Amino acid sequence: MATTIPEPPQIDSDRLPEQRHSGNGGWRDLVPANGDLHVALDHSPPPSLSAIYVVLFAITMMFAAFSSALIVRKGSSLDWQTFTLPSMLYFNTLILLASSVTLEVSRRRVAAFMGGLKNQVESPVRWLYITLFLGLLFVAGQYVAWSQLHAEGLYLATNPSSSFFYVLTATHALHVLGGLAGLIYVIRKLSKSTLRRSQLDATARYWHFMDVLWLYLLCLLWMKL
Repeated sequence: MATTIPEPPQIDSDRLPEQRHSGNGGWRDLVPANGDLHVALDHSPPPSLSAIYVVLFAITMMFAAFSSALIVRKGSSLDWQTFTLPSMLYFNTLILLASSVTLEVSRRRVAAFMGGLKNQVESPVRWLYITLFLGLLFVAGQYVAWSQLHAEGLYLATNPSSSFFYVLTATHALHVLGGLAGLIYVIRKLSKSTLRRSQLDATARYWHFMDVLWLYLLCLLWMKL
C-alpha cells in the first residue's frame, strides 16, 4: 500500500513581519530602535559605579543586622552596663568629615585637570594625599578611643554593651581601611595618567558613605550605650 506524503504548506513571504538584521546575532530586541548600540552604552552606568552600589547595599544590610541585634540584646538584658563614650570619638568625627571635604576638592580639581586645564589647576594629587592622611588619622584616633576604654577596664568581653561598641567601631574602621586602599589605587592611577572619572567617583561615594555610616553609629552608640 503506497503512502502519500503531503506537500509542505506554502508560506507567503509577503505576510511575514519585516526582519531587520542588526548584526547582533538576531537579537534585534536588545539594541535601540535606531540601531545605535553605542547610545545605549553611553547611558548605562560604568561598571565601577554599579559594583560600588552592590558593596554599599551589602554593608548597609550588615550594619542593620548589628543594630537590630544591639537593640534586641539591650531590651532583653538584665546585665547591660552603660558607660560614657570616649571623647576621642567626637574628634574623630570631625576628622572624617574634613576628609570628605578634601576629597570633594580633589574631585573638582581632577575634573579640571582631566579637562585640559593642567596649566591652570593645581595637581589634585596633593588633596588626595591629604584625604589619605586624614583617613589614617581617623583610624589611629579609633585606636586611641579603644585605649581609653581599656584604661577604664572595659574590654570586648566585659559586658554586652562594650562588646557591641568594639564590634561596631572595629568593623567600621576595617571598612575605612578599605576606602584608604581605594584612595591609594586612585592616586596611583592618577600619577600614571590612567585614572577614569568613574573610578574616582566610585571611591568618593564609598568614602562619603563611610562618613554617613559613622554618624549613624555614633548616634546609635550615644543613645543605646
